[in-house]
Amino acid sequence: MDQEAIQTKLTAARTRLILDKPFLGALVLRLPMVPAKPDWCKTTATDARKFYFNPEYIEALDIEQTQFVLAHEALHCALSHFARREHRVKKRWDIACDYAVNPILLKDGLKPPPGILHERSYEDMTAEEIYPYIQDNPLQETLDDHVYDEDQDQDNDGDGKGQNKPDEPSDQKPDEQPGEGDGEGAGSSTPEGEIDPNAGGADRPPPLSSGESDELSVQWQQRMAGAAQQAMQAGKLSGEMARMVDYLLQPKLPWRMLLSRYMTATARDDYSYTRPSTRRGDPAIYPSLRSAQIEVVVALDVSGSITDKEISEFVAEVNAIKSLMRARIILHACDSKLAEGGPWVFESWDELVMPERFAGGGGTSFRPVMEWADAQDRQPDLLVYFTDAKGEFPDYEPSFPVIWLVKGKAQVPWGQRIQLN
Repeated sequence: MDQEAIQTKLTAARTRLILDKPFLGALVLRLPMVPAKPDWCKTTATDARKFYFNPEYIEALDIEQTQFVLAHEALHCALSHFARREHRVKKRWDIACDYAVNPILLKDGLKPPPGILHERSYEDMTAEEIYPYIQDNPLQETLDDHVYDEDQDQDNDGDGKGQNKPDEPSDQKPDEQPGEGDGEGAGSSTPEGEIDPNAGGADRPPPLSSGESDELSVQWQQRMAGAAQQAMQAGKLSGEMARMVDYLLQPKLPWRMLLSRYMTATARDDYSYTRPSTRRGDPAIYPSLRSAQIEVVVALDVSGSITDKEISEFVAEVNAIKSLMRARIILHACDSKLAEGGPWVFESWDELVMPERFAGGGGTSFRPVMEWADAQDRQPDLLVYFTDAKGEFPDYEPSFPVIWLVKGKAQVPWGQRIQLN
């Protein structure tokens, strides 16, 4: 095995990414490339600090496949997969993360190595959205190793795992090289993006502590923003990557809080100049906020991309908010046309109950709901549309306020967009 040729291949693959796909190249450049011991690293791995590789595996890949595995590990880091698992089972989470990353790289034109996880129906979904669909299958494995964490109840079984508990503090700074066993490379200080020639086969690194994970998550977000800016300036940031970056960098406030905030603001955003009682003694008339009943149109996208469970959660939240204010709800369901049997009207004292069945599952158009609302004698005070935002929009923004509660990364041309996931 020619170690020098393997290092040359990795360096060449990284250079091609920097030139052809500068967004991915800039991210890859942040991961020093370290050969790992084959007893734990069969292919490639990352701990959010380094790119570990099995030299024999890299030797078997061509230059384009090498680009893919480099970008794959860098995207895991940029997407902060190491900090987002929370309560989820590690193996299922790792599989969901691979299903989320691989379609992005394939759409960007990279050539995958054999054995990657790819499912077309998971495209444009986050790892959190994919996770519930992952079944416990002992035969299903990720191609690479995600060594930044471990199962909370996993015992130290002597294979190098469990050297640090996830919440155990560490003196090591996020950008420092972790100790790599007792070999020559232990504690070496390799510059970012460079291969550590003296590593001699690194041991499995310890998992990140919670503090390290948080710090690295902030660092990778900053790196991703900088990489996107460089790629945009070079005119080489694809639309898919731009949407992903925009989605990841937007504020992550809970959608329930935002929906409640906007609906409550609409309910009280009206002034009354009614003459007060003369017994007050003040002749001046000051405008005062009045809380009259408002009319809210709630539209559900039933084109097939929104699950029944998600619709139920959304309707329950609207019902909870409605109970806090005087709101008359008009419920519509729509795919490419308005659902039969609608609209369903609920007065402020009625409980918002879902119809038993919607006839949907076709294409998506937002025109029918907007046209219906615009044609009413009284336009709604607010329209809330629950959707993945993948459909045909009206040519013009309506005169009434619209809130889009969006599942996924798609953007809207106007109105207030609230991220569901």
